[in-house]
Amino acid sequence: MNARIREWNLLETSRLETEDSLLLFGHRGADQVVLKVSKRAGDEWSCGQIIDSFGGRGMVRVLEFCPGAALLERLQPADSLATLASSGEDEEATRILADVIARLEPGEPPDVAVPVRQLARAFERDPCAANRAIPARLVERGRDEFLDLCDSQSRVRLLHGDLHHYNVLFDEVRGWTAIDPKGLVGELEYEVGAALRNPIEAPSLFTSRDTIEARVDVFCRVLGLDSARVLRWALAQGVLATIWSVEDGDPVNEAHPFLRLSNAIASMLGHNHA
Repeated sequence: MNARIREWNLLETSRLETEDSLLLFGHRGADQVVLKVSKRAGDEWSCGQIIDSFGGRGMVRVLEFCPGAALLERLQPADSLATLASSGEDEEATRILADVIARLEPGEPPDVAVPVRQLARAFERDPCAANRAIPARLVERGRDEFLDLCDSQSRVRLLHGDLHHYNVLFDEVRGWTAIDPKGLVGELEYEVGAALRNPIEAPSLFTSRDTIEARVDVFCRVLGLDSARVLRWALAQGVLATIWSVEDGDPVNEAHPFLRLSNAIASMLGHNHA
């Protein structure tokens, strides 16, 4: 981090450490900035290159970047969209999320972007053996849906890849703005999945069939998406998110919200797919 501070001529005011990153808040000249340094190679190692591909369209702007580090504009006051969704304004929060997705106009996917098909590898790691709370029938359905959707994608593009309420912040100048992209390559229907399983502290909200239907209706009307494909992606991603939770050592049982969401969507879809 110190090398980046010197190279990019930064004046530090404070620091914050997360599980995966070191964040430095400060100034470069008159500009307020955030320096993000990844602790290890992983999902966010090339975030600067991914962010740069969006050119500031709906996304936080990157000022400098190199592998493992990115210098970003600082959003102020940086309030999370999760607060709005959890305070009885879920419809408005969903509309904002859809608007942010509409404003994300990426360029060509950089080489570091990951095709969504690569994520299917998690289905091959025998998740039911790792945790018996994950129903084998649901894993099978999630895998089949995921692979079928991968094979039938249209209009593939660079996606944020993790666009949920905590990754959309308010800026007094730019409005609601996306941060922390994963950088996946797939169709736009995939992008909705993360929003449907958040905010994580409000599982009774996002696992409700009424909420799922209302959210999908907004996304599809604003973005012109195929509602059945949105739901199928969300089901498969819910299963994947459960598998990753197990692999991260999180407690997972039959009442886990991602499992509840996947089961709710499966009942909505019936047996017409997979």
